[in-house]
Amino acid sequence: MPEYEKAMRPEDITRLFVERSNAGDAAGVAALYEEDAVLAYPPGERTVGREAIRALWEKVLAGRPRFEPEPPLPTLVSGDIALTATPPRDGTGARAQVARRQPDGSWQRLLDQPEFVTPAR
Repeated sequence: MPEYEKAMRPEDITRLFVERSNAGDAAGVAALYEEDAVLAYPPGERTVGREAIRALWEKVLAGRPRFEPEPPLPTLVSGDIALTATPPRDGTGARAQVARRQPDGSWQRLLDQPEFVTPAR
């Protein structure tokens, strides 16, 4: 795997996600996640593990979507765990991620809820 810039703060993950997604780099996006991370995407489903996340992003990025940075909400940190969130530009709720500090001091996503879907009633 290529050497990627590491997220040295939890907030760096979102910036790196946007940069790598816009470059079409699915492996680079997957490198932001822990080996056994859980991604709640596509909506209503779960993608488990870095390799499955990479494969999912290969499909998503094949359509060449364009991502814009979103201003972060304040990050909550407790020891080696952090909760990050951003309000989507379209005003449809929030995105939330749990990141964990790695042994080298960098951060990777452990849990990712990129879209909150209103439950069917």
